[in-house]
Amino acid sequence: MGKKLPPKEMKLYRQVDEILHYMWDPIGVAGIAEARDEYHSYLPQIFQLVLKNSEKDKIADYLVEIETERMGLSENKKSALNVAEILLDAREVIIDGGF
Repeated sequence: MGKKLPPKEMKLYRQVDEILHYMWDPIGVAGIAEARDEYHSYLPQIFQLVLKNSEKDKIADYLVEIETERMGLSENKKSALNVAEILLDAREVIIDGGF
């Protein structure tokens, strides 16, 4: 990210990073310390979708697009929808102050 984010947004940005690495993790690198930055190139766009409170399906579709078109993996829409829901829940807690 090129600009300094307000505290709540920075907290969400970090949480999105954690969720992508430990929960989405389509290539299975969550347990490898050296691969901690593996998904950082996707982080800004996913963060913006989450911050804008985009539809769960839109976020999931983007995750699937990354998996299939950029990583050459098989589609896992069910997992992507689950991760999208977790991302939006994190947004609600951090940005909106709770459920």
